[in-house]
Amino acid sequence: MHNPDPHSPSDEAASPRAKHFNISRWALEHPALTRYLMVVLMLLGVASYFQLGQDEDPPFAFRVMVVRAYWPGTTAQEMAEQVTDKIERTLQEVPNADRIQSYTKPGESFSLMVVKDYSTPKEIPNLWYQVRKKIGDMRATLPQGVIGPFFNDEFGDVYGSIYALSADGFSEEELRQFAERTRSDMLRVPGVAKVELFGVQPEKVYVEIPQRRLAQLGIDMPQVVAQLNAQNAVEGAGVFSNERSTVQMRVNGAFNAVEQLRALPIRTVNPANGQARSLKLGDIATIRRAYQDPPTTKVRHQGKQVIAMGISMAKGGDIIQLGKNLTQASDAIRAELPAGIELDQIQNQPEAVSRSVGEFVKVLLEAVVVVLAVSFVSLGLHTKPLRLDVWPGLVVAITIPLVLAVTFLVMYYADVGLHKISLGALIIALGLLVDDAIIAVEMMVHKLEEGYDKVSAATAAYDLTAMPMLTGTLITAAGFLPIGMARSATGEYTYAIFAVTAAALLISWLVSVYFVPYLGLLLLRTRPKVSKDAPHGGAAHATDIYDTPFYNRFKALVGWCVAHRWATIGLTLLALVLGVVGMGKVQQQFFPDSSRPEIIVDLWQPEGTSFYATEDVARRFEARMMKEPGVKTVSTWVGTGLPRFYLPMDQIFPQSNVSQVVLLPDSTEARERLRKALPALMAAEFPEVRARVKLLPNGPPVPYPVQFRIVGDDVETLRKIASEAKALMRTNPDMLGVNDNWNEYIRAIRLSVDQDKARALGVSSQSIAQASRILTSGATVAQYREADRLIDIDFRTPQSERQTLEALDNAYVPTASGKMIPVLQVAKPKLVWEPGVLWREGRHFAVTVQGDVREGVQGPTVSQALWPQMQALQAKLPPGYRIELAGTAEESTKGQGSIFANVPVMLFIIFTLLMLQLQSFSRAMLVFLTGPMGIAGVAMALLALDRPFGFVALLGVIALMGMIMRNSVILIDQIEQDRARGVPAWDAVIGAAVRRFRPIVLTAAAAVLAMIPLSRSVFWGPMAVAIMGGLVVATALTLLALPAMYAAWFRVRRP
Repeated sequence: MHNPDPHSPSDEAASPRAKHFNISRWALEHPALTRYLMVVLMLLGVASYFQLGQDEDPPFAFRVMVVRAYWPGTTAQEMAEQVTDKIERTLQEVPNADRIQSYTKPGESFSLMVVKDYSTPKEIPNLWYQVRKKIGDMRATLPQGVIGPFFNDEFGDVYGSIYALSADGFSEEELRQFAERTRSDMLRVPGVAKVELFGVQPEKVYVEIPQRRLAQLGIDMPQVVAQLNAQNAVEGAGVFSNERSTVQMRVNGAFNAVEQLRALPIRTVNPANGQARSLKLGDIATIRRAYQDPPTTKVRHQGKQVIAMGISMAKGGDIIQLGKNLTQASDAIRAELPAGIELDQIQNQPEAVSRSVGEFVKVLLEAVVVVLAVSFVSLGLHTKPLRLDVWPGLVVAITIPLVLAVTFLVMYYADVGLHKISLGALIIALGLLVDDAIIAVEMMVHKLEEGYDKVSAATAAYDLTAMPMLTGTLITAAGFLPIGMARSATGEYTYAIFAVTAAALLISWLVSVYFVPYLGLLLLRTRPKVSKDAPHGGAAHATDIYDTPFYNRFKALVGWCVAHRWATIGLTLLALVLGVVGMGKVQQQFFPDSSRPEIIVDLWQPEGTSFYATEDVARRFEARMMKEPGVKTVSTWVGTGLPRFYLPMDQIFPQSNVSQVVLLPDSTEARERLRKALPALMAAEFPEVRARVKLLPNGPPVPYPVQFRIVGDDVETLRKIASEAKALMRTNPDMLGVNDNWNEYIRAIRLSVDQDKARALGVSSQSIAQASRILTSGATVAQYREADRLIDIDFRTPQSERQTLEALDNAYVPTASGKMIPVLQVAKPKLVWEPGVLWREGRHFAVTVQGDVREGVQGPTVSQALWPQMQALQAKLPPGYRIELAGTAEESTKGQGSIFANVPVMLFIIFTLLMLQLQSFSRAMLVFLTGPMGIAGVAMALLALDRPFGFVALLGVIALMGMIMRNSVILIDQIEQDRARGVPAWDAVIGAAVRRFRPIVLTAAAAVLAMIPLSRSVFWGPMAVAIMGGLVVATALTLLALPAMYAAWFRVRRP
């Protein structure tokens, strides 16, 4: 029987400073330094844990900018061709421009510019500057009368805390003044970056003049406006100066009260007889102060109209601390507010973050307990007699907090805060970081059992395992490399997975070779199993530690596998094929929904619905929800979408036909019940609304799970194709709420002017448009100044004259002679239908057909199912029209592309490490081929537990390859060491499998069991399940199939 160990105690103990530098020996020779470092690193780590910033999501830059322009009086199509197209053409020239999307409504143009995913967050501000500069340069090419363009690039501001100010018995104006005051107080709170008010109703002064009255008196509207502005102007009256002093001259006349406006004298000349007379404006007009009518946006909370105050945190701040500061500040503000004004908190992100961070810390502790249990039992359990030796486990138990402490220190300096990504990564790292410690301790215990003294046992452990262990650790870390190098929004979002795991793994190796031997020296109490009286020398080790019934059975099994190597390899390949087939059956996903309790309901009405109708539905819905049990609060944004109170949220731009409601249920059960009940309730009680119920997402925002984009040049043709595409989507049983983003046509009245007649009377199209505007929406003619505010003065006709479209009979226009004639004498009204909103993509018109998926089905799965039908439809389209895959599938492809782009780099690094360790191409190749062995386990676990395969799980599978190869390296390295010592190849292959059985199974068990607490998480669950399944299967295959593969490759014969 050969000595099963490379170094017998005799030659090792004889030359303690043998061969080369040994870190473990150095640590044991300088115990004071080792102790000092251990304590200091521990303290620094604990201190930095409390310094780390906490947030809900990792910070990622928003690569979107909006450019808006207005041109009153145009149709959507004119706007698209004259304004939007020119803006888009300029945006295309900006470096890194990726997607240019825009939507145009009558008189407004919105262009969204998305820059390439790989633009680094540092470059983005410069890109936005380029957009401003280039559009500023092309401003002159836009038609006359265009207002703007205006820019908005502050999309990443998250209003994590939103407060609502409501008033009982106060006017909206008084409430606004309180809101302004509160805003100033909130801006002083440390950690607050900006505070924005939502739902403030602007004040106006309305001058309502009956048209008929003007016609009777022969007063011309432009005359009135000119006289009003002439009196209200602020004009310098010069400075009087003599030898001694200077005196400023002032002329009064500007309005400071509505009364002065009523008393404004108007001088009119009757064109018939040339007589002049003077009237007061108050005699012919009703003048009142009111709020903008119709309003553009309103915010409601718990059934009351409120002003909402969104508060965003300064970059890199600690949201938990901010939450405490805000609570103090809001309590102080509440104490000062008068009775009747209330300050409620609508949205409380700090609470959500402390809850999710607390949850993760709990899972982390559970995982630590699991790993400790594994190491205590596996390293210390003896069967004959049954006892538990706690000391080896204790060594591992001390290394875990040490590694975590140093990891926190690295996170602090690498600017990685605590959020759901970094905390999940810590838990994944936990199962991997004990591997090195377990291997090192196991080897020391093993050497002590063979009769070494403690120092030589520690140094022998370093000599035998340090290098393969380092290779293994680096290979595992390299598995996470594609995430760290991915240049995309998704890569930026998940970067912490790489940063945290790689740091933890490297630190764990250092700890295992430096601190573990020292701890082992102090704590291990293992007695040698070798009889003392036997004479020294190689052959004297008659007791083989592996001579137990269990190991003999395992040895026989490995022997069978090596003898029937082709059968074994065939079975392995079969498992691989089954795994690939199984993966095809698993549901695809991008990122799962968030665990936040909010439910968001979008209420869409037909295009062209008035604000009041939208508000009416929103009120009814709000009242209905407040009766529903389990709903804590209801907040509604009418006429616009919610502000971004959660980073990965998809935003809706202001439109009069949309409202967004946030329901806050009081528990997760209530949330699930509501989410399932709402669609049916909406269909029954609010059939006129297109409602959409959704939860907050994780990962970069995507509007709908299933979207197809149809691109072309003709508006009508696109509409037809879109209807066909929607019909195809509706046939799929998994689709719900199919719609498109062009909505319905809207009604418009065209006044066709008889130009000959108009010219004869001296009436222009412009004066007709002005008359019509004053009759309907009113025209702003001047500004009224009050303290620090400007209030518009609007002229319009009284409510009674503009209630119906028949009111057009009352519109009068002045002719060249000054007489007033009815508009209908020169223009005929005609009802027409025109597009309400036109979306464009990359300078072509583009309709997006979209929809939600039913419960339990993932968006990409449905998109893939529909894609062949869409391609069949595309084959029938005229040239120049195409259908593209959009939505979750598109985003997820982009994200995965950026990860896969770096897989070659990862494979190169791993192969190089294998070559360095094994010094032979064929052996390195052999280890390399074991990488994909886990696929069967991954597919099995995901299918058995019905988990979708998402982006996070994909990262898990890539990292899994590194973990599997690490085990293979340890095994192959052992075979090579044995053969180098002259053991026959057959015995070496089987002996190595038997001897490495324990460390390989222990490290795999630690990694798998540490994932169990994580597998409950919605976000990390699929990844944990994939790694667990993959590792279990791969470990079995490594121990049984790898020896067979080795034997087949190197043609090992039975002696």
